[in-house]
Amino acid sequence: MTKIIISGGGTGGHVYPAIAIANALKKADKDIDILFVGAKGKLEMEKVPKAGYPIKGLWISGFHRKLTLRNLMFPLKLLVSLFRSIGIVRRFKPDVVVGVGGYASGPLLEIATRKGIPCLVQEQNSYPGITNRLLAKKVDKICVAYEGLERWFPKNKITLTGNPVRADLIKARDKRLEGIKHFGFDPGRKTIFLTGGSLGARSLNNSMSGSLDLLKRDDVQVLWQSGKLYIDEFEPKVADLPNVKITAFVDRMDLAYAMADVVIARSGASTISELCMVGKPSILVPSPNVAEDHQTANAKSLVEKGAAILVADKDAPKEMVSRALKLMNQKEELENLSKNIRELAKPNASDEIAREVLALVKTK
Repeated sequence: MTKIIISGGGTGGHVYPAIAIANALKKADKDIDILFVGAKGKLEMEKVPKAGYPIKGLWISGFHRKLTLRNLMFPLKLLVSLFRSIGIVRRFKPDVVVGVGGYASGPLLEIATRKGIPCLVQEQNSYPGITNRLLAKKVDKICVAYEGLERWFPKNKITLTGNPVRADLIKARDKRLEGIKHFGFDPGRKTIFLTGGSLGARSLNNSMSGSLDLLKRDDVQVLWQSGKLYIDEFEPKVADLPNVKITAFVDRMDLAYAMADVVIARSGASTISELCMVGKPSILVPSPNVAEDHQTANAKSLVEKGAAILVADKDAPKEMVSRALKLMNQKEELENLSKNIRELAKPNASDEIAREVLALVKTK
């Protein structure tokens, strides 16, 4: 029986692609044995078991630039996680280890490469994270979503696959009316969908809240996904706006995307891959609080291809909603943005990565 470890996580941008890769591996070989390794207390410890896979947790977290107690604990956490990884690898005996970025993938892949186990990393962003940059010389294969990553990775190891996305998004383009009905909207009005990701985004919420006067016109409706941390603060602000619906979490992202005329979102790698798949005109507001400002790099890679509009986080309070409203009345630009972003979609990314993983099994 083929045995695979998939390691990494921390955010939905790492977790959901990891699950998509696991599903693709199962589709290719239903008897394959898959074990996830994540970081204790992070999103993967909840989402992976719900997807039907076992997971082991490491006591590991990120390293911050400021001198904090959390940073002082990092060397101890890393040492403990390395020893824990040795035990996991020894007991499970994987044929291949896959790293998807995030805290947990570093220790696990470090141990796997030392033991000579074939390893693959999947880099979602146009600017690679520190974990994958450190692992690049040690692993056997690197699957990427953007061109030009030879600046950081050995060229002979790179395969351009795109980022995996949830299977339900592949058919989302044909679900507009279903989405309108699901969320209780009017099919005759244009719709904005704002999403701050699974946890929400403070500055996007503030920018939407500060622009509610612009939304009092009766020809536009908004689905506002605030995140559970912010719902109690912002829900009262839309009590007198029946055309604005706020929710902590969207359970059917496929339908939310399907009904939207314009999407406002951060520019994390998974979000961009989803927007490409559904072909939606988008206002991207990169988070300024991520490593090496990689979300801005992600967004610019689309802007350069005429596939999205970028609004800087500092400009969002004045420009985010007004730009979206203006865009909805520009039919030609809407069509061009939709066409250009759709051309960047890679619907078979999960299957291609699974093929690369299984090819490494044969080299063992």
